[in-house]
Amino acid sequence: MQTKTSLLSRIGAAELIALAVMVSALALPFFVSNAATVSLLTQIMIGVMGALSVYIMLRMDLMIFAVPAFMAIGGYTAAILSVRHDVTDVFLLVAASFGIPFLVAIPLGFLVLRMRGVYFVLVTFVLAEIMPLLLFETPRLTGGSNGIAGLPAVVAFGRPIEDSTSILFMCTALALLATAITVALTRVFRPQFESIRENELLGQSLGLLAWKYKIYGFCVSAGIAGLAGFALVEMLMTAHPSSFSALSSVNYVAYTIVGGQASILGPLVGAALLVWASNLFSLQGEVSQGLFGILLIVAVIFAKGGIVGVVEKLRPKPKASRLTAS
Repeated sequence: MQTKTSLLSRIGAAELIALAVMVSALALPFFVSNAATVSLLTQIMIGVMGALSVYIMLRMDLMIFAVPAFMAIGGYTAAILSVRHDVTDVFLLVAASFGIPFLVAIPLGFLVLRMRGVYFVLVTFVLAEIMPLLLFETPRLTGGSNGIAGLPAVVAFGRPIEDSTSILFMCTALALLATAITVALTRVFRPQFESIRENELLGQSLGLLAWKYKIYGFCVSAGIAGLAGFALVEMLMTAHPSSFSALSSVNYVAYTIVGGQASILGPLVGAALLVWASNLFSLQGEVSQGLFGILLIVAVIFAKGGIVGVVEKLRPKPKASRLTAS
């Protein structure tokens, strides 16, 4: 009992549930064979990683729209290594797709994290807008408008990952890794992130090096987005600038806000619900975007704390025990 209580106090109930959900999700590829369902689940796992990237920054009250830019860096890193340098080991590609965006985010962080509020939002959105242009204008490196096609199957423990079910398993494992990294970061630096979110100036006056922890969060957020980019190019078997549109950043923000930004369960729930809804509404033809927009508006108006926040409010609170005199 004491060990269980200690684990809960160190990690937190929501974090344990999130990790348990992602571990359980590893079993999905063994029970799902329908191609459409496999594709949907793969998209959800990619959405989870993108939403976790947003969630990390929201823990410091920073709304980031640069997720597609870092996804592009991670995805193209993996594509270039596998196609042009014959690197197919999945562990090397995972390390590269996380590490390169992480490193790129260091100098970028020193520039963009000086800004706050709407200025930070605008600058990160500009980064997302610039990235596809850079990809189009550097054909010798990125293939330009042709992208990088014909990616070879990545290899794990000597076994190629080439069919859709195996790719789903890999994407689920990546989403689990992203969840574990997010849990570790947000728990270790929880006091610092909360201080930055509540009153950064007060924290700085008390000796908090806010810029340092914002850089930590920004770099890890970029690395997780890079993992999502790697998963995306593996699902599509090609890396193309159009796969990393700046407008897709709105989706990842929506997943986090609708799911609930106060808990790590929010990005998981939001990504699962909205990716499913997006696929469902896409069957409605021209009205699909309108239906999806209505769903978002309803969620924001009637679930201000997100879906997870609403569930928390509806959950019956434990009654306080009465002390009786003996």
